[in-house]
Amino acid sequence: MTHPGTAPLDTSVTELTETLQGQVFQAVLFDMDGTLVDSTRAVTRSWLRWGAEAGLDSSFTGPEHGVPARQMIATLVAAERVDASVARLTELELTDTDEITILAGAAELMASIPEGRRAIVTSCGRALCLVRLDAAGFPAPGTVVTIDDTSRGKPFPEPFLLAAERLGVDPARCVVVEGAPAGLAAARAAGCATIGVVGTHSAADLEADLVVPGLDRLRVSVQDGGVVFHLVESR
Repeated sequence: MTHPGTAPLDTSVTELTETLQGQVFQAVLFDMDGTLVDSTRAVTRSWLRWGAEAGLDSSFTGPEHGVPARQMIATLVAAERVDASVARLTELELTDTDEITILAGAAELMASIPEGRRAIVTSCGRALCLVRLDAAGFPAPGTVVTIDDTSRGKPFPEPFLLAAERLGVDPARCVVVEGAPAGLAAARAAGCATIGVVGTHSAADLEADLVVPGLDRLRVSVQDGGVVFHLVESR
C-alpha cells in the first residue's frame, strides 16, 4: 500500500485521498489520547508535577504526546532514576482524571465498527488506559494494546503489528487513526494506511494519508471483509 503523504482537510474537501477512497480495510486501529479522548489537561498537570518533584528546570513544559512515558523520562533523568520516576508519574496520572472527555465523533465512529475489526493502540500502560477511558465514559473495545504489551512503543511499529496480529488481519489492510507524529510514524513503519486527527498537534505536524479536524468528519460502512471510510461535511 502506498502512502502519498499528507492530505490536509479543510471544509472545502469533499473526497478522500486515493489511498483511502473506496478501499476496504480489514481493521481500524485507534490511538487513544488526543484521538478518542481529550486528556491533555490531566496529562500536562501530572507531568509538570512530576517534573517539579524531579527537579527539572523551567524549560520543561510537559510530555511529547504519543511517545511512551519511559522513553521520554529516560531522556530527562539519570538511568538509575528512571524506574522510580515512571512509577511516580504513573501514580500521579492514575489519580488525576479530571477534565478527561470524549472527543467529537469518536464514540460514534468506534461503535460503528464491528468488534473484530477495531482496536485501541496506546502508548500508556493498561491500567492508565482503562482509567482514562472510564473517566471519559468511553467503552473499551475487546482489543487494547498498551505499552505493557510490547517491547518497543511508538514510533516503532510493534504496537500496531501486535494489534493486527491479535485481530488476525494483515497490517497492510489496516488504517491507523492517530493524533501524534510518533504514532503516525509507527503506523507507516507497520505498513498501515494513516488518518491524522488534529488536536494535540496541528495539521502541519501530521504526516498522513488524510488529516481531519475531528472524527466527526468520518463515517464507515461495513462490507464483507472490512469497512470503508466516508468523509462527511462539517456541521
